[in-house]
Amino acid sequence: MKKNKPRPTRHQFSVLRQTCNLIPPFLVPTLARETGLYKQARTFSVWSHLVSLLYAQLTHCISLNDTCDGLKLHSGPLNAIRGATPPSRNTLSHANRTRDPLFIEQLFWKVLAHLQQTTPGFARGRGRPLRRFKRAIHAVDSSTIKLIMSCFSWAHHRRRKAAAKLHMRLDLQSFLPSYAIVDKAKGHDNQKASELCAGLKSGEIVVFDMAYVGFAHLWQLNQRGVWWVSRARENLDYRVVKKLQRKPEGKIIRDDLIRLKGPKSSRLFPGVLRRVVVWVEVEGETVEMEFLTNHLEWSAWTIAELYKCRWQIEVFFKQIKQTLQLADFLGHNANAIQWQVWSALLVYVLLRYQAFLGQWQESFVRLWALVRAGLWSRLALVELLTQWCGTAGGRCRFRAAPEQAYLPGFG
Repeated sequence: MKKNKPRPTRHQFSVLRQTCNLIPPFLVPTLARETGLYKQARTFSVWSHLVSLLYAQLTHCISLNDTCDGLKLHSGPLNAIRGATPPSRNTLSHANRTRDPLFIEQLFWKVLAHLQQTTPGFARGRGRPLRRFKRAIHAVDSSTIKLIMSCFSWAHHRRRKAAAKLHMRLDLQSFLPSYAIVDKAKGHDNQKASELCAGLKSGEIVVFDMAYVGFAHLWQLNQRGVWWVSRARENLDYRVVKKLQRKPEGKIIRDDLIRLKGPKSSRLFPGVLRRVVVWVEVEGETVEMEFLTNHLEWSAWTIAELYKCRWQIEVFFKQIKQTLQLADFLGHNANAIQWQVWSALLVYVLLRYQAFLGQWQESFVRLWALVRAGLWSRLALVELLTQWCGTAGGRCRFRAAPEQAYLPGFG
């Protein structure tokens, strides 16, 4: 006889309140005073503003009216979340437009650090892309957030397009952000490379695409003892110093030590580089792909595998764009975009933490959909993830797999 699943455990708090309670109570008023928002918030508190944006992300609200009407319909349970109050349309719009987004940016990093310190296993993650490496591996990339030119003229990107861009350094050990920049899409990615890699320690590994290749920055990483792997540009001017592989072996075509020949590039990076050429499969066709690195002792296939790990950040961008609200914005100025993007990242971390406590091994999309469905229900969320959905135990699937995203260069 088939046993029925146990019913979800009742809880004294709603699912939304349990999620918001993960934010330490002292953080919001402290940061509000430090950033000057405390004086601006008269009738609409900073905490109410934050809860409204978290609600908009969890329910995929497409407009200000959608957000405000939904909160007013649940004003009773909302007030139980540390006294949060529903805003009017104009109040929420004014707060997004005038309040400094530095508040929510600092709140995101402090909440992430608090959760990692409270639960060390959450910081370590459940798996590493290449277990033989003892140091952390980071992936650096960016994702474009499309905007409407007629409404977001300040974010002019192309001739008739507007866009913002999220630059991210992702820790591949925990699959959590370690640094992020939200800015206009205009400008080359390598202008943000130095800032994204500023916190890397000696011995750590960073992997990025050719868009972040700047020889001055690469030499700076080399001097700091940071190992890096990247794609090589097609117009790379170099001379071979030493051939580490005389003839092709398997999928490894060439493995050489090189020096840059260009007058500017050789001055910016005077050291020796390693160039590895590998056969890879792209959309069913086998093509050559060139990699550059400053590590001279790894095997050639290890370098290719490290670059393959970089595509986990593409899966991260896919997860947040498919679930969280990064398509319809609640404001048209730069401040409103910053508030909404950082609130999306904060929701991602809070859900990931709940998933870690509940040993959730299903997709992030299903996790977000489950939380959205029971947002105002009084159910124990961690027990709901552990027992009722039958996902206890097993292996966590937050670490990306190649089949989860389109991987140019790797079949």
